Amino acid sequence: MTESMLAKRRRAAIAKGVGVTTQIYVKRAENAEIWDSQGQRYIDFAAGIAVVNTGHRHPRVIAAAREQLEQFTHTCHQVVPYENYVTLAERLNRLVPGNFVKKTVFVTTGAEAVENAVKIARAATGRNGVVAFSGAFHGRTFLGMALTGKVAPYKMGFGPLVSDVYRVPFPVGLHGTSVEQTLNALENLFKTDIEPTRVAAIIIEPIQGEGGFYPAPPELLKSLREIADRYGIVLIADEIQTGFARTGKLFAMEHHEVAADLTTMAKGLAGGFPLAAVTGRSELMDAVVPGGLGGTYGGNPVAIAASHAVLDVIGEEKLAERATQLGERLKQYLHKLRPHVPQIADVRGLGLMIAVEFNCADSQEPDADFTNAVRQKALDHGLILLTCGVHGNVIRFLPPLTIQDDVFDEALNILKSVLLDLNNRR
Repeated sequence: MTESMLAKRRRAAIAKGVGVTTQIYVKRAENAEIWDSQGQRYIDFAAGIAVVNTGHRHPRVIAAAREQLEQFTHTCHQVVPYENYVTLAERLNRLVPGNFVKKTVFVTTGAEAVENAVKIARAATGRNGVVAFSGAFHGRTFLGMALTGKVAPYKMGFGPLVSDVYRVPFPVGLHGTSVEQTLNALENLFKTDIEPTRVAAIIIEPIQGEGGFYPAPPELLKSLREIADRYGIVLIADEIQTGFARTGKLFAMEHHEVAADLTTMAKGLAGGFPLAAVTGRSELMDAVVPGGLGGTYGGNPVAIAASHAVLDVIGEEKLAERATQLGERLKQYLHKLRPHVPQIADVRGLGLMIAVEFNCADSQEPDADFTNAVRQKALDHGLILLTCGVHGNVIRFLPPLTIQDDVFDEALNILKSVLLDLNNRR
C-alpha cells in the first residue's frame, strides 16, 4: 500500500486535530534510522520529540521490556504493587538534583506529570496561583494549556482555561527581553495581579522546548530560587524534554547551582514506553492524601523495566558526554555556515538539544517560510527535522544520543546542502 493511500485512510479515520509533521508511515526503526512502508530510509533527528534518547529499539531496553512481558504486564500499582516501581523511585530520588530527601510518583504522560506537580504544590502550600512563562509548553490538558505560553495550535477554540494561572515574559536577548525585565514583570505581577503569598508554584523549563529551545539564563534561575524561598513558593522544573542526558547532564538543572523543589519528567525516561514522573521534596510530596495521586496505568511495569535499562545505558555508554560532543560538532558546523546563509540569526543549545533560528536576511523578522522550507527539503533528502518557536522560525535538533558517527555526518551534509541550496534560490 502506498504512502498516499495510507494518508487518505488516516484522514478518513483520525481526528483532524491530531496533526502530523510528515507523511512517513514507519515500518521499522533502528537507533537513529527509520524505514517507511515503502522501504525508504530516513535519518531521525526528532527521536520521537526527545523520547528515544537511547535510540530506537536499544537492545538493552528491548530485552528489559521483553523480560517483564514474560512476568506480568499490568496489575495497577495502587492495587497490587511491584518492586521495580519502588526501585525506580529510589533511583530517581538519588539522581534528581537537590540535596534533600525526595519521593517520587509515576504517571503516564508529561502533561500528567505537570498537573500532578501543580496538585502537589497546591496541596502543600494551601495556595492556588501558578506563574508560568511566555513561550512555555506544559501539555495539552486544560491545566497544561493554561500554563502553555503559545496559542496556536494548542489553545485555539477550547474556551475558558483553568484560572489562577499568571504569565511573565521569558528572557530572550535575541527578541529584546532581558532577565531584569522578566524579574521586573514578576515583581509587577505580585503588585497588580496576585500577591506572592497566594502563589503556590512557579513552573519553568530549564530550556524552553516548543517555545524555541531558549536556555533559561543562570541568573534567572538563581533569582527564581531566591524569590520562591522568600515567599514560600514551590519551584517546579519541567524537565520533560530536557531530561535524561539530552543537555549533556542527566537533568538540565545540573548545569546550574539551583535545585527545584519538584521536577517533572517523561519523554526520555523510558526509551519510547509511556512513563512520566514527579520527583521532589518528601514533605511536599507527602502533602497529598492517599489516593490523591496516581492513575490506572501510572508506572506500568513494562515501562518501568524499560526505564531501568535506559538509566543503565545512559551511564554505561556515557551518553551525557556524547551529547555534549555531538552538540558541539553540530553548533560548530552551523556557525561555519552562517556567512553563507544570512538567514541564520542564532545557533544555541546545551548538549544535543540544539536549535538554529532563521530570520529574513533583509528585515531580520522571523522567517517561518524559510524554516519550513528547510524542514521539508531535508525530509525530501531523507532527514527528519522538527520546527518550533512562537514564530515557527526555529529548527530543533534532537537525534538519538546513540547515533552512529557516520550517520550523524551524513545528516550534517544533508543539512548543509539544503541550507546552501535554499539560500542560493533567494
